[in-house]
Order: sequence, then C-alpha cells, then structure tokens
Amino acid sequence: MERPVFFIDHLPENTITLNEDTSKHVVQVLRMKPGEQLHLTDGAGSLLKAEIIDDHKKKCTVGIIDRNFQQRKARKISIAISLVKNNSRFEWFLEKATEIGVTEIIPLLCARTEKQHFRYDRMKQILISAMMQSKQVWLPVLPEPVSLDRVCSTSNYQTKLIAHCMEDQKQDITEYRQQDSLQILIGPEGDFTNEEIKMAIEFGYVPVSLGSTRLRTETAGMVAASLLSI
Repeated sequence: MERPVFFIDHLPENTITLNEDTSKHVVQVLRMKPGEQLHLTDGAGSLLKAEIIDDHKKKCTVGIIDRNFQQRKARKISIAISLVKNNSRFEWFLEKATEIGVTEIIPLLCARTEKQHFRYDRMKQILISAMMQSKQVWLPVLPEPVSLDRVCSTSNYQTKLIAHCMEDQKQDITEYRQQDSLQILIGPEGDFTNEEIKMAIEFGYVPVSLGSTRLRTETAGMVAASLLSI
C-alpha cells in the first residue's frame, strides 16, 4: 500500500505529535495502527518517512525513520493572475495550477479587479491539499494580493509575458514553453486596461495569444499553466 503524505509546518528531530485534524485522518479515516508508516513534508523539498508510535485519535505520535530532500526543479513558472468575483473559481485555479507544478502564483489587483476579501489561510490550505494529492514536496509560492504595477516593476524573470484580449500583434504562447524562468500576467474579467497593457510592455512583457476564443480569467490561467508546463 502506498504511504499517505501529510503536511507539517516544521521538521521534527526524532518524533512529532501530529495536529488534531491530521491525527483524526490518520487514525479514524485511514485506520492506521502503530507500526504502520506514512510520509511527512514541509512543502519545501523535505520528505520524511515516519512510523506511528501512538495512534491517539487527537494526538497521534510518529517517529522519523528516514529523511530525503528533493531539489526544486530548475524551471520556474510564475502566473500572476487577477482575483475574480467568485472565490470558488479562483480556488479551483489554485488547486489545478499546483497539481500541474506551477512554482509561483501571484494574486493580482488590477484596475478592473472586483475587490474581495482574500482569505490567505484558506488559499494556502488549498495549495497544501493539492500538493499532497499530487505527491509533490514543493508548495507554490503564494504572496498576499499585490498590484499589477508592483509585479511589473519588481519582476526578475528572464521571460515575461502578458495575455490580453485587445486586438494586437501577439506571439504564440507555445514558443516560450522551454524557457527556464518565465512569468505570465493574466487579467481580470473585462481584461487589462489599455494603460496597464502599455505599462507591462514598457517593463518588457511580451503579448501572447492563448487561442482564438475569449476565456474566463481562471480558464486563461489554466490554459497558460498547461501550455507552459509541457
């Protein structure tokens, strides 16, 4: 049986008592017993093999029996994407982008972004769940929402792209799928404004096409993530 993977905030030396939610899942849902093994990760490359010592349903204790570290892949893909009015749609994007292996997801605040309360803890938990489900040990970087001009002025990615809906000369996004350091901007419902597009281009962002149809924000993000991660 494949060992389940669980997230921990910090790396233990020899033993660790899992939090109540994880303990309940291990003991009551998976019905694991002392002597059985599981994996733990901190989302920063470490993968620990652990054995259950005490199967308390609220304070399950495990002992560390092996440690491994996986280097983060050299290829970096950052998707800076506008928040959307419907939280569930943005959460869906976070989940799928994590499964695909995007290394950074930046929630964007643009001129046409519909303001909303960004529940950071909930969003991070979605990333953690998707990381564990997809058997990864690196959590995508997720900052608090940031303005478009801030992203453009501070980006140090080698290749910088912007996807927008204006009729303009655009490159095929697939031409950039082999780049090792890449960031793409995805705008809100209603698109970037002309001023925002002009500003991004002045900062070195290249306009690209995601296809012939107009896409929702989260769909555009998903298409970009898929095409660039191949």
